[in-house]
Amino acid sequence: MEQYVREFVEYLNQEKHSSPNTIASYKRDLLKLCGFLEQNGVTEVSQVTETNLNSYILSMETAGLSPSSISRAIASMRAFFAFLDRKRYVEQDPALHLKAPRITKNCPQVLSTEEMELLLAQPDPNYVKELRDKAMLELLYATGIRVSELIALKVSDVNLEMGYLVTVNRERERVIPIESIAKKALQNYMEKARPKLAKDGEDSLFTNCQGKPMTRQGFWKILKCYATRAGIEKDITPHMIRHSFAVHLVENGADLRSVQEMLGHSDIATTQIYMKDNHHRIKEVYDMAHQRKTTTGEKE
Repeated sequence: MEQYVREFVEYLNQEKHSSPNTIASYKRDLLKLCGFLEQNGVTEVSQVTETNLNSYILSMETAGLSPSSISRAIASMRAFFAFLDRKRYVEQDPALHLKAPRITKNCPQVLSTEEMELLLAQPDPNYVKELRDKAMLELLYATGIRVSELIALKVSDVNLEMGYLVTVNRERERVIPIESIAKKALQNYMEKARPKLAKDGEDSLFTNCQGKPMTRQGFWKILKCYATRAGIEKDITPHMIRHSFAVHLVENGADLRSVQEMLGHSDIATTQIYMKDNHHRIKEVYDMAHQRKTTTGEKE
């Protein structure tokens, strides 16, 4: 059965041009499904039924997987069996009527502005490595880009003179402004630290101490180190900084469309989650801005 997963992965790569993270996620989910099916005596894709797939979903629920993890697995199954159906490898699509669990979207955990400032203050400018770390942290918080986008940046993607960077995700290009503090940190890094870290000919903006491109795992360790140094007890992640960027923008009056564009969300409904804990702010803005007052002594 795994040969069909390999063929599907090849299709995602060659024809759909899906991102490496998406492909890895589909492959991981489908190999787990194959393992479950084979343990239950189903060894051919033509034998798979909707009952088999619902049994797998039930096993995930019993194991305590989150609704979002189960929904992702169901999405993988739907895409996989739709592919098999188009290829005529199955007589009918057993995943066609699968239902994903209802997901309650909660506002993601974020750092407060005080915690964020504390984190950003940790790198010591007297060390080459920490000049780099300062630039990465400031840029991540100033732009809200994903960590995968951060480590994929090339030197040519940044225009310091005009104060913006260009990032491409899923074939969508975004131009994002860089505020002055992040711009200064990036300029210091490029002038004082990058020439000492990057190997000749390396075009990645951020490199490790061996002069090779920075990795997700490498940045994760850097972030954890500074969070510990700052005394932040939250289980901090790179994505938490992205969430903090969005929440802090909304709290300070940024409109959702602008935040959506900067984050690269295709659907504004995804961005609206950052409004959930900000209703008091909306009420304050309304009370201050609306021209018709109802307080005693004021004209209506």
